[in-house]
Amino acid sequence: MARPLLPADLWREIAPLLPTPQPRPKGGRPSIDNRAALTGILFVLRSGLPWEMLPAEMGCGCEMSCWRRLRDWQAAGVWARLHQVLLKRMHAAGEIDWGRASRDSASVPAKKGACPSACPRARLRRSGDGR
Repeated sequence: MARPLLPADLWREIAPLLPTPQPRPKGGRPSIDNRAALTGILFVLRSGLPWEMLPAEMGCGCEMSCWRRLRDWQAAGVWARLHQVLLKRMHAAGEIDWGRASRDSASVPAKKGACPSACPRARLRRSGDGR
């Protein structure tokens, strides 16, 4: 049997981070629950399939439902909070090798003039030596 995309213990940690789906004022089909939507999102992102090819047999709703939920959760900041929860969980389990961690411009933005003492030209200008 295949391993589930979203194990129950992980779902218990993620569920409180997700906003509850709002009822539609005009009615329509009932919205899928958050766990089904997240399973569909994980399947598409992990497999690399286009949204249109999300299998209906998975019970994750249609591709647009999952895509909209992904968009709405991004706007609500869910993924940033989820990232922190997963980092804490992995750290507690000793699964993060901090010796391999590094900072770069993708994680720590460099700002012009942020640290003038680090620039050799700035030191030269302050000392009066123009060489």
